[in-house]
Amino acid sequence: MTIASNFRHITVLLDEAVEGLAVRADGCYLDGTFGRGGHSRLILEKLGPDGRLLGFDKDPLAIATGNTLAAEDGRFVVVQRSFAELGEEAAARGLVGKVSGILLDLGVSSPQLDDAERGFSFLNDGPLDMRMNPHAGVSAAAFIASASEEEIARVFKEYGEERFAKRMARAVVLRRAEQPFERTADLAQVLTVANPAWEKGKNPATRAFQGLRIHINNELGDLERGLDAALESLEVGGRLVVISFHSLEDRIVKLFMRKHAKGEQDKLPRDLPIIPKAFEPRLKLLGKPQFAGEAELKANPRSRSAVMRVAEKLR
Repeated sequence: MTIASNFRHITVLLDEAVEGLAVRADGCYLDGTFGRGGHSRLILEKLGPDGRLLGFDKDPLAIATGNTLAAEDGRFVVVQRSFAELGEEAAARGLVGKVSGILLDLGVSSPQLDDAERGFSFLNDGPLDMRMNPHAGVSAAAFIASASEEEIARVFKEYGEERFAKRMARAVVLRRAEQPFERTADLAQVLTVANPAWEKGKNPATRAFQGLRIHINNELGDLERGLDAALESLEVGGRLVVISFHSLEDRIVKLFMRKHAKGEQDKLPRDLPIIPKAFEPRLKLLGKPQFAGEAELKANPRSRSAVMRVAEKLR
């Protein structure tokens, strides 16, 4: 596997995300997507000697970077787990209801995209893998080889929002009958030919590849589970900061935050004089969604789709 240090990663909304956490010197924080440690390092700069930071990542190369940081700074620990499992990790460490802030920076890191050996990109030919942790789960090649035409179409449409999903899935199934897919460029070529209407400025394989990646890594399911766990892990007054990179992720985050900011008062009789605490809101939305500024967009075009939302736990 290519060494991660060969690829540069620019942390998206770095200052804004850490500002959203409102870091206390003695606080305990979770970085649910350590990546290459951009957010974590800035959080550590703001922590005092009694502060603590726990990082999560599925990618073994990210974990290697995290272990180096942990060896340099005793306030930091990194674990190779999905942030979907932060509830279990928090429970094991006695942190449920005691975490001061949680940051989830969703999506794929630049080193993952740029390293052709990871199989995320249709622009750089490599093995058709797409797994955040290449040692666990089913690769994209294995899924494409065994899934039904209907299942492949569902993944393209539901997760990639590809309007020609059925046509593209059909092309994939017809080709695999002759020769299995093993390389990203091979799959991208078949998808490109099967796409009858190319969007201006967008590679015709983009949406299908996105759908595959989301499915292979269970990204939306992990997000829903991680958000629930984050709410239970936070202390009252703790902050939840989430950066998403496509509409499906952002919709889940937006609806989750709105639901818990509204509470469940609509389930009670309208004339009830006192609202039981169990039905009161659990989150307070802080500010409007934030986007990358002009300077960041110029320095890092991949930040153009980033949306950051911040909420504070009320109970």
